[in-house]
Amino acid sequence: MFRRTLAFLSVFALLALVSGCSWFQGKDDDTLEKEAANTPAVDLYAKASRALKTGDYEGAIQGFETLEARYPFGSYSEQAKLEAAYAYYKYGEQESAIATVDRYLQLHPRGENVDYALYLKGLANLKRGSSLTDDYVRQRDHARRDQGALQQAYSSFSELVRRFPQSRYAEESQQRLLEIRNLMAEHELYVAQYYMKRGAWLAAANRAQNLLERYNGAPTMPDALKIMVQAYTRLGLTDLAADSRKILELNYPDAAKTLN
Repeated sequence: MFRRTLAFLSVFALLALVSGCSWFQGKDDDTLEKEAANTPAVDLYAKASRALKTGDYEGAIQGFETLEARYPFGSYSEQAKLEAAYAYYKYGEQESAIATVDRYLQLHPRGENVDYALYLKGLANLKRGSSLTDDYVRQRDHARRDQGALQQAYSSFSELVRRFPQSRYAEESQQRLLEIRNLMAEHELYVAQYYMKRGAWLAAANRAQNLLERYNGAPTMPDALKIMVQAYTRLGLTDLAADSRKILELNYPDAAKTLN
């Protein structure tokens, strides 16, 4: 009798323990969810900011987007969008960074941080389509990437400089504009060189001429002039070849010495 009672009590205790664990687990989940839903905006922002500072970009993104979703009209919502965009940028999600910036600019066209938003959008476009290892690739190789991203970056930096000349980001944006301009010029040179290798002399000359007209003063100008001399010579356009050679010799004498 005692053994039966003991066995019954043991089974009952086991069932109670199992059901009790499930009950407490469910209560904990509900409690955590309720507590998270009632977390003040300032605490959500602080937690997401800590994640961003420590390099936990995925956690930061989740935190800032949670804040924005729960407090869309709160005082932290505007800043949360920009912080989320920056976290996307650092995380390598450039498309998401740009989309988040665009949403910020649409909702806050006169916000206090529009200049920073344009600056960040420019940086994201510069990195768009590249991998995390591209920072170690020679800069010239970047000229061979999608020019659409470079043009959009140029547009963002240009707008920043035009609208906010006193911004703390204006000076660096000016430098970025020069960098992008040179990259675009390098792209034109790369295409002209490609045509030269294919024997498309007229196309090569036209592309080099376009470089001179659009990117006057770019470091690639001597090479463009050399292509024009060679291409026009191949085409039998001796006058144009001679004119191009004179310009090369006058402005870039050292480069002219290497011309065959």
